[in-house]
Amino acid sequence: MADLNELFNQIPTADIAKKLGADEGEVNSAVQTLVPLLLGGLQQNAQDGDAASSIENAANNHAASGLLDGGVSVDQVDEADGSKAIAKIFGGNDTDSVASALAGGGAGNSGLLKQLLPILAPIVLAYIGKQLTKGNAAPAEQPQQQASGGGLGDILGSILGGAGGGGGANNNPLGSILGSVLGGGQGGGALGDILGGLLGGKK
Repeated sequence: MADLNELFNQIPTADIAKKLGADEGEVNSAVQTLVPLLLGGLQQNAQDGDAASSIENAANNHAASGLLDGGVSVDQVDEADGSKAIAKIFGGNDTDSVASALAGGGAGNSGLLKQLLPILAPIVLAYIGKQLTKGNAAPAEQPQQQASGGGLGDILGSILGGAGGGGGANNNPLGSILGSVLGGGQGGGALGDILGGLLGGKK
């Protein structure tokens, strides 16, 4: 079953810190914040059928690239592709805009976030792709699950532990995800609002 801790375990934090010349503790802290944000952004996008198909294709391509096979090698990560993925997830905003907005909301050092986003996006997508592949291989005796069309939504919901999942169409699920990531309170709300803005929010 898809799980956030399992996903965190796939991310070679020490190698990323070494590559970026950054403090491992700081990188680890930023990863713990950014990964749920990426998943939350994907979950929000997945509520739109066309966007969900696009995410599934990207996830399957990243999984097929073998990025997660035998452990992630940071040098294998296609950061240019990661930057494109960030723009798709966050409504056309580039990594600079997303990092600045997140840093403004208290998510950490803007420069580090900007470097991490395009590295993390391909790893997150590859992990989702692996889960989709497992889901497609599931026994066909459960048509009701398949019929929900929620392969992607279900996977994202289960990775996020159901945070803001399911009926979260009215509430921005990012608020509750961020609340739990950042220890609740106003920080989560503020970042949720920022991300709502990046994602095009609710008009």
